[in-house]
Amino acid sequence: MKKIITRQTLFVFIVALIAGFALLHQGLLPTHDGEYHVVRFYEFDKALRDGNLFPRWASDLNYGYGIPLFSYVYPLPNYFASFLHAFGISFIDAFKLNMFTAILLAGFSFYLWAKSFFDEKGALVGTVFYLFSPYFFVDTYIRGSVGEVWALALFPAFLWVLTKVLKDNKNVFLPITALVLGLIILSHNILALIFFPFAIVYGLLLISSSKQKIVNLLKLIVILLIGLGFASIFWIPAILETKFTVGLQIYDYKSNFVDLYQLIAPSWGSGFYGGGLGDQMSVQIGIANLLAVFLAFIVLFKFFRKKDYRVKLIVYFIISFFLVALLMLQVSLPVWKVMPLFNYFQFPWRFLSLEILICSFLAAGVAYFIKQKVFWVIILVSPIILGFNYAHPAYYMDRADSYYMTRSNFIDGTNSIGNVFNTLWFKAKPVRMSAKIESNQDVVVNKSVVKSSNYQFVVTVSKPSMITLNTAYFPGWEAKIDSKVVQIQKNNEGLIVIPVLKGKHSLGVDFGDTPIRAMSAFISLISFIVIVTLIIKTWYIRGKHEDSN
Repeated sequence: MKKIITRQTLFVFIVALIAGFALLHQGLLPTHDGEYHVVRFYEFDKALRDGNLFPRWASDLNYGYGIPLFSYVYPLPNYFASFLHAFGISFIDAFKLNMFTAILLAGFSFYLWAKSFFDEKGALVGTVFYLFSPYFFVDTYIRGSVGEVWALALFPAFLWVLTKVLKDNKNVFLPITALVLGLIILSHNILALIFFPFAIVYGLLLISSSKQKIVNLLKLIVILLIGLGFASIFWIPAILETKFTVGLQIYDYKSNFVDLYQLIAPSWGSGFYGGGLGDQMSVQIGIANLLAVFLAFIVLFKFFRKKDYRVKLIVYFIISFFLVALLMLQVSLPVWKVMPLFNYFQFPWRFLSLEILICSFLAAGVAYFIKQKVFWVIILVSPIILGFNYAHPAYYMDRADSYYMTRSNFIDGTNSIGNVFNTLWFKAKPVRMSAKIESNQDVVVNKSVVKSSNYQFVVTVSKPSMITLNTAYFPGWEAKIDSKVVQIQKNNEGLIVIPVLKGKHSLGVDFGDTPIRAMSAFISLISFIVIVTLIIKTWYIRGKHEDSN
């Protein structure tokens, strides 16, 4: 049995620990998105505890009228935060532990992926480059984009298991590969969309070097279909029901292109980038990463005629580096205008997430092909020396969860910049009402049980009336009076209105699935069953094969 803990794995752990150690400090990091995530964790956990396995509605936001926040915001970090909170961990600490766990995963997954092509030294170099890339620290300590950090961790994990399937013909990893792809989408849908084309071409390159090209092509198609199917509960409604909301696309990508010198020159800052907010955030690729690309050219020149599939990969990664860099520059504006879905990327500099993966793989290749020990040591420590000063926030805020759940500026908004994210019809006054149904001379509320997306009332109505709920109308809300379904309506303020006849009635209101959501959930369930079945089947067959030997 192979040793699980080796010098190499211990080294990876130490490097990842150094990169994320500042996250273990008491207090909240003052990041761009961190406070939003703390509130999201609270709302998501509340919905989970109310029995919603896949929450979509954030009931306390928007002055208590609610918004369908979780239909459009990636759920993976929220689930992990709720898991941690179940053990008594605060949402603030869950925010930091989300990113710390992702950093550890990023280190080990990148090492395993790079080791699939290079030796241990090359894999260690690539791992250090990845974890100490400036943009990795920007996402963690400046932006606090917990979903993007998870995506950065899962990118190399997917490429590793995909490599095991297509290069090493390890079919036991096929369902795991589909699962990881789905998790990438659930961790950050925008980065998943950026990563998807790159991963497909990468897979096709592996297939081109394999003997069973048709079989492996079919494997790749199966992986993509099952992975997309597994995450369809999130991404299909997020795309098809975008028309029911406003403010999802508040950023203008045209004001977020970078200048070439900004990609090259070292810089740092805790401010924002573009959109009239200044260019205070670093969008550098990183000196060490640029050095890796330069050295990769030397390796390519020296070994180009060598019949080694790794050289072909290096060519692909070098080409990808320049194409990705171009997409961040103003010169690529015509491409952004004509390519479908590019406007969803919001910030061209988001492609740095892919750029640092490319550079780090090239660094691993350089360390593998150039064998001198002194050179290996220098290239190993260079990203740590150049990036160590980025591995911490500007300061810490000594706050508790209650700070965010009791202040109007956090809990009464829509959990978005400018509070623009809302339902299409909502026009109600920004005032938090005391009850979901306000009693009056015609309607008396005798009993009220209100959960995040389920209301139960007993009402006495003196004459036929239209009962108004202090809840924003959105497709999926359903009402039953005395267990009979009634048609809900919306008033001029975009609130739910329900017609009720004279008498005493039980009234139930639930936020359920539209046909699109139901279909998506069914696809996800079937895909999950397929993944679990394949995992059990392939590992069982593997176990029987090993026993027979």
